[in-house]
Amino acid sequence: MVPQDDSPGRGTPRSDIPPDDDSTIDFGYERVARGEKQGRVGAVFDSVADNYDLMNDLMSMGIHRAWKHFTLELAAVREGERVLDLAGGTGDLAAGFARRVGKNGRVLLSDINGAMLANGRERMMDRGVVGNIDYCLANAEKLPFADNSFDCVSIGFGLRNVTDKPAALAEMNRVTRPGGRAIVLEFSKPAVPGLDKLYDIYSFSVLPWLGKKVANDEDSYRYLAESIRMHPDQETLKSMMQTAGLVRCGYHNLTGGIVAVHRGYAP
Repeated sequence: MVPQDDSPGRGTPRSDIPPDDDSTIDFGYERVARGEKQGRVGAVFDSVADNYDLMNDLMSMGIHRAWKHFTLELAAVREGERVLDLAGGTGDLAAGFARRVGKNGRVLLSDINGAMLANGRERMMDRGVVGNIDYCLANAEKLPFADNSFDCVSIGFGLRNVTDKPAALAEMNRVTRPGGRAIVLEFSKPAVPGLDKLYDIYSFSVLPWLGKKVANDEDSYRYLAESIRMHPDQETLKSMMQTAGLVRCGYHNLTGGIVAVHRGYAP
């Protein structure tokens, strides 16, 4: 039986959490110093890296595969193109991109977390994805690449963990060639009436329970649920992408808005 969590602050973002300022930022429902968040997020992913794929399948009941397939289709990469996959984790998107760009293209799987990147590299080798993929430990807020380096830049389920989201979006715009695509796959705000209440029950009861039983890490999966609630909604993120300099921005809701894929183009 999955226990119910009736703790304060479940569901919608907490009203008692002040907006980000120059010194503090949200870490789930906590407030932490800006310089502390990256390390706290890093500790979460160090903890979950070895069980990441199993937990993704369990938490989404396998639906994450459909979300990622839709993202790959929307990105519309072609033979010979160069793709950067930020916060690429264990490489589901990167593997799909590598198949699509072919032997004449190139995919760079990047993550700020060494444990996740190591798992991603191992999984790529297990899948036989070699020859057109490289790996880079990089901070999405300060990318070590020249302007206009890639035809497509993606970030899947990683933007909500970035300390400075506007900086990361601006960097995505900077390293994307004119006319290239910037893709953000992320949890978002349910758009179907009544779905938000069911989603809250699932997020704050089932997810931590799964984390405890399967990964022996309840706290990290409680942070996951909280970080989703603190992430900008669909329209806000679209506006942030436009502010970062991307054009023709839009989004597609998936699974009733639980997840959304945003796409913008570099001018």
